[in-house]
Parts: sequence; C-alpha cells; structure tokens
Amino acid sequence: MPPAEEDPVVPIPLEAVSSTPPLVSLSHLRNITDLVMQRARQAPDHAAFEVPARAGDRDGAWEPITTSAFVDEVTAWAKGLIATGVAHGDAVLIAAPTQYRWAVADFAALFVGAVVVPIYETSVDGHIEAVLADMRPAAAFVGDAALGERVTAAASRVELPIRVWDLESTAEPQAPGTPEGPDSPSSRSIAELVRSGAQVSDEALEARRCGASLDDVATVVYTSGTTGAPKGALITHRNLAGQVLNTAAAYREVVRETGNTILFLPLTHVLGRALQLICVSEGMRVAHLSNPKDVVAALQVLRPTFLVVVPRVLEKIQAAAAASAHEKRLTPVWNAAARTAVEWGAHLEERDRVPGSRPRTGLRIRHALFDRLFYSRLRAVMGGQLEYLLSGAATLQPELALFFRGIGAPVIEGYGLTETTAPLAGGRPGDVRAGSVGRPLPGNSVAIGPGGEVLARGVGVFAGYRDPEHTAAAFVDGYFRTGDLGSLDEDGALTLHGRAKNVIITSTGRTVSPETWEQSVEAHPWVAHAVLVGTDRPYLTGIVVLDTEALASTPHAVPEPVGSEIGILDLAAGSAVHDAIEDAVALANATRSPSDRAQRWRAVVLPAAQPERFVTPTMKLRRGELLAAGSALIDDLYSPPPSRRRGAPRKDT
Repeated sequence: MPPAEEDPVVPIPLEAVSSTPPLVSLSHLRNITDLVMQRARQAPDHAAFEVPARAGDRDGAWEPITTSAFVDEVTAWAKGLIATGVAHGDAVLIAAPTQYRWAVADFAALFVGAVVVPIYETSVDGHIEAVLADMRPAAAFVGDAALGERVTAAASRVELPIRVWDLESTAEPQAPGTPEGPDSPSSRSIAELVRSGAQVSDEALEARRCGASLDDVATVVYTSGTTGAPKGALITHRNLAGQVLNTAAAYREVVRETGNTILFLPLTHVLGRALQLICVSEGMRVAHLSNPKDVVAALQVLRPTFLVVVPRVLEKIQAAAAASAHEKRLTPVWNAAARTAVEWGAHLEERDRVPGSRPRTGLRIRHALFDRLFYSRLRAVMGGQLEYLLSGAATLQPELALFFRGIGAPVIEGYGLTETTAPLAGGRPGDVRAGSVGRPLPGNSVAIGPGGEVLARGVGVFAGYRDPEHTAAAFVDGYFRTGDLGSLDEDGALTLHGRAKNVIITSTGRTVSPETWEQSVEAHPWVAHAVLVGTDRPYLTGIVVLDTEALASTPHAVPEPVGSEIGILDLAAGSAVHDAIEDAVALANATRSPSDRAQRWRAVVLPAAQPERFVTPTMKLRRGELLAAGSALIDDLYSPPPSRRRGAPRKDT
C-alpha cells in the first residue's frame, strides 16, 4: 500500500512585501568576536569607550578607554572564565545596570564560546529562579553584592552550582587555599577572576574564541513579557553580525569614528546591546549611564552626536521646555514656537521628497526668531552637537517627531523586536517620515499577512525559542509573526497600527484598535500611559496612568490614591489635573467615531514598590498586569451607566 500523500502546503496570501538586499557579506567572519578583533588591529589606540574618571562620577570628568585596552580587559576576564570552569557552549548570566563592565563581561563570555543570558537587574526572584532553572548557567556577573546574594539564593533553590562575579567589587582576591566559611561573600570580585586566569595561555584563549560558528547561539534573551510569559529567544552569531554590519552600512553618516553616543538603554534589551556592538565594531565612542536622570548633566560634558531614546524621553524634554516657558510667563510664545517647529519639520520632510522646496517667508522668519529664543537652547541642553536621535521600543507620535526635526534634532524612528535582533526597519537620513518606521534594513524583508499582521524574514530573524512549541507557533511560511499590525506604502515603508493582541472586541461584536486613542491621551505631559478598555463590554472606557514625576514639578496637587494594587485617584471635577486629563480624553475621542470613544475614564498611579510589575525596563506598559490589578476599577467603570459625573467626559465627546 503506497504511503499517504501529505497535504500540499498552501502559502498564505500576503498583502504586500518590502525587501532590502544585504549590503555586507559575512563570509570573512567566524563569529561576532571577529568584529572586535578586527577593530583592535585597525585602530588599537582609538577611544572606544568613555568612563567616569572617578567611581560614581556621573557629571564630572570622563576618561577614554582605547580599543586595545578594552580587548586586554576582555582577554583577562575571559581567561578567568576558562580557569574557573566555563566551557564552550555553557551559559553565562549577566544581571547588572548599564555600564562599561557590562560590555567587558559580555565579550569575555563570547570570547570563551559561552552563551550570554542577560536579565534585568530589577528582575523579581521568581524570574531569576526561572531563568537559572531553564539555562543552568555556569557563571554569573551581577551589578552588586545584594544582587549576587539573590542570584546565589535562587541557584541554591534550583540546585545549581554557580560562580558569581560582582562587577562592583574592587576587593582583592583571597590568598590561594583560603577556606570558604559561612560568612564568605556569595559573589567574588573581578580581581579574583582575573587572578584565576593568569596561567591560561593566549593560544588556549584564541582556540576558544574561534570555536563558535556563525550559526551557533550567541545569546538567549528573554522577552519582556508585555503580553504574556517571557520566552527565551535564541539569537545566533549570524543574527548579531548580520544586523550589526548591515545596519552600520545603512547609517554610515550617523555611525562613524568621529561620532559618539551615551548609552542609557538597558543592555539587557537587544536594542541597547545591538547599538553597543555597532559602535564597538565601527569605532563610535560609547559612554554608559545606568540612571537616565544623570543624562542631562552628562550631555553637557560628553556632547554626543547621536542618541537612542524611547519616545517617553522626547516627551519629557518637550514637556520640560514647556514648563520652563510657563515659569517665565512665556507660554503663548512657547506654544507658537512649538507649532512653528512642527511646521518647519513638515517643510523639511517635503524638501526630502521634492528637492528645492522653499518654505513660506513667514515660516522662515518665525523659525529664525524662535531658533534664537528656544530651539538653540534646547539643542544646547542636549549637548550642542547632536545630529540624530533614534527612537525605538514604542510608537512615536508624528507631531513629536516633526517638532524635534523642526528644532534641529531630527528623529529617525526604527522598529524591531527581540526576535529580529532589534532593528528590522528604520528611516534613513534624507528619507525620514513622521509616523513611519521606514523601510526594511539591509538583509531583511517585511510582509503584511492576513489581518494586517507584520511578518519578518531576514538576517536578523532569530533561530527560534527555547520551547519548540513556541517556535512552531511563531512562524508561518518562513516568516516570523511579529504580532504587530501594519501597512506598507508605495515605497515599501512600514507604518504600524498597533498590536494584534490588543485589539478589543466589544460585547456588541465591534472590533476596535486602541492604540491611536491611547497614544493621543499619552501625548499629554502628565500622562505616563493610557489604556482603552472594552473587551466583552457594551462600550469603551479608559484608564489613565498619571506621571507622578511630571506632576511633582507642577503646583497642582492630587488626592491620596486608594487601592491595594494600583492607586486609584478620585479627581475632583474642576481641579486642574482632572480638567487637563478630561481635555486630553476629549481630544482623543474627537478623532474617532462615536462608538470608538471612551465613554468614561478614571485616573490611577502605579505603586512605587515593584514598578517592574507594571512597566518593562524600556518603559512599555504591561497591559495585562494593569488590567488584572484594576479589575475592580474596571467593573466600577461599567456600573452605573455612563453619566456626567466625576471622571466622565463631557457630553460632546
């Protein structure tokens, strides 16, 4: 009896496809570490990094570290890992804030053929334990002794022997043969690691460094879990090298030897790590800051040419400028300046499409005036020589992008995920369009599948998840399913329309995408996050998360929050904060059809304790956690029926 024929595979219908061919071949590389070694041979004395001249100094002098000095340090740490038993293919955990030593630890692990497993230093004990149980790392680098104790305790619970190295410790190593007692520290100093590797030869290390191939896994990155449980994404040396070289080739005028940047994104996040790899391989100077609040002071000293930010940072810069103008009683003038910046940004976009386009005389005069009054000062606050900003990790409002371009700090919006090794698409200098995340980067393709889902294929698309079932569900016809909704224009540029999982289906059967409403409300400087609610409900309502830091800089008081999980605010109608948020909701509602508007809303604040429960380290809201914690509040929003009462929008919205 002949074997049964398998059902033929029917390709899914694609609405549109946009592809960009690769610009760089990887045939000359064995693995990602070759990029660092090549750079060390080409420019050993070039400054690769800048670090504070004194420990903890975040606004004073900084000193350079050359490429050769960096490689020497990586080599010493790598030899220590070999001597202490880290084998090829072993996992090495890194749990630390963004800092120079994070980069050394990363490359030291890669030099010995290990798999780097980064986790956020803010991770709860349960997450640390789960990653340790899943990956069984042989060693860990931690940010301080307290985190070392937590990692050691979690390892003990899963019966994992592990050596923990403290990036912060400067203690000298114990004398050989000193017994470890009950009071011994749970983590060891880097000095001890270096001393351990003193007898490992250069030849032994080089053999280990060259052992990994491009198709070996270089790192396992656990997704942030904004819409579900974190999953371990397998990212290969080929993914990293392909994205690094092709992205650098696409942005030659941005990433260059004479440029520099301040990196304050978490290095646990793929975007921060990819940027660091690009800078190291191309010679762009990198300074690290673990606390974004230190950035303003550092900008004045380091004067970066390029910065990667999340949209919230840009919103805060604009809001701070507006607040400063308000204090000086210049709000009407500032409002005119902000409108002019947006108009000027739109003119520059038009000039990109139609070279030679000239602005109206009135616009040119207003822009020149406001440049002297406001724009030049804003550029000075950002260091005075910033050429480009790259915005990623969340949606950037088009008007905000036009504003920054109009003041002389153009924003390139990019798009990517952990599973695409960060950058998948991005605008290019001379082809930046507000509201679009640009065309696929070299070596990548973007397709629009059924239902408008964005699909990805290319050099950066990962090898899969740790769990094969997760991998099988994540791909279709060779494309990775991003879970985002989008469309491609006639030039192949991608515009995003929200997350497929965030789509609301009301009890009346109406399908609603919430992102445009949420982004409109979030444009208000006092709003950190906004969530449209309505799944299985008869109409839509909203939860508005206030930015306590922004409100603290104003004279406006808010009542004490109530609630055990999230703080619910009983804002009095007629108060400045209530009316400002009500106006923001009304503005968002005005752009939507009546059935797509929020009929009621309530304001909340997130608890100061365990902020990572509700917000990822890249400032994205964990929507499911907020909705679960606010279930009682949501029930209250739907009983009684909407009426003109405290927290309800005006009838005309």
